[in-house]
Amino acid sequence: MNDTYDIHMLEPERVMFSRGQGGVFQGVINGKPYEELVVFRAFPFLYTTQYISIRDAKGDELGIIRDIAQLDEESLREIERELQFRYFLPRVTKVGSVKQKSDLWLWELQTNLGPTRMAMRNLHEHMQFPSGNRIILTDINGKRCEIADWQSLDSHSRTQLTDVI
Repeated sequence: MNDTYDIHMLEPERVMFSRGQGGVFQGVINGKPYEELVVFRAFPFLYTTQYISIRDAKGDELGIIRDIAQLDEESLREIERELQFRYFLPRVTKVGSVKQKSDLWLWELQTNLGPTRMAMRNLHEHMQFPSGNRIILTDINGKRCEIADWQSLDSHSRTQLTDVI
């Protein structure tokens, strides 16, 4: 009998993912077909393509994929697409301004999906630095966006960030 807390690593050659009718993410795991699967990142900010939890439609974990780069081409494409749906995270392309007004920090940002504004009560709680130069910003309403590498942004954006990092 398996312990509820056992971690089962899935072998890349024993899984296959595709899209079913209506675009439902589905697959075959260890020879067993699943009409609907759900994916979760075990470490969403640190490992975006590694340690991916695969669950059935009821939410029961079937196993963990150590690194999706080891999957076949179609499976890799479909799991990347599914992860994008689940973890919608616009990327910041330019920091227009970061200003403090009374008790709020107000951010004017340009993202790959267009302009956005964010408000934060304090920077310490709303800025995460998962690795290297990557920054995850979360505003007071839970809206998030990502700066993939703050040092690769334009000079104006870097200047705005230097005062708050």
